[in-house]
Amino acid sequence: MFRHRGHTRTLSHNLQIASLLSFVAGVVNVVGFLAVHRLTTNVTGHFAFVMEEVLHLQWWKGFVYFLYVFFFFIGSFTSGFLVEWISSRSERYMYAVPALIECAILVLVGLSGLHWWETNPDALAYSLLFAMGLQNSLVTTISSANVRTTHLTGLFTDLGIELSQVFFYKTHDQKAKLRSSMRLRFTIIVFFFTGGIVGGLLYGSLGLHVLALSGALLFFGLIYDSIKFRIIQVSRRMKNNL
Repeated sequence: MFRHRGHTRTLSHNLQIASLLSFVAGVVNVVGFLAVHRLTTNVTGHFAFVMEEVLHLQWWKGFVYFLYVFFFFIGSFTSGFLVEWISSRSERYMYAVPALIECAILVLVGLSGLHWWETNPDALAYSLLFAMGLQNSLVTTISSANVRTTHLTGLFTDLGIELSQVFFYKTHDQKAKLRSSMRLRFTIIVFFFTGGIVGGLLYGSLGLHVLALSGALLFFGLIYDSIKFRIIQVSRRMKNNL
């Protein structure tokens, strides 16, 4: 699910990566908000807060909200830069590195304890927004912009459009393509909500450690993908040798 790109990428690959990453984003979204009352998976609302503080001449508060947007942007930039830089040398790890950085951030934040972050809530928001910027850029690049996992606004827009098209698309190819696209949207939405529910339920007893668990889940997803890819490679070689 992390290695295939372009014409070799299938709906199954997109469904797998969408399930994993949207679940992680759902956890981060709820846990980040419960911990420090900040939005930590998207930046749309932060633009309104920037303008509100500027209008009230609260320059420092406006700058803090601007940094929320900036850290998401820097995460996206870092992911894109790493993918291009690594791919120019070896395509083997170009997607793994940004995902591993996200894993590291989630695990380190989750294991560092809530007390420090409660006195530095903006630092927690910056860290998680950077991680979500990494994730959103990575999955957008891998899936050729077919998968977005850190926020739902665009997904519900796309799903609404596609549901309206059900009444007008008549050919078999049109219906098949529409069903595949809607299935992907539903998968992202369901797993985002599931991650949010799981994160909320576990936060009461585990606190920020829930983030460490989500980072570990992402790491195991990378390991699983790597092992599966190698098994497929070995199987193909054996068939070619027969």
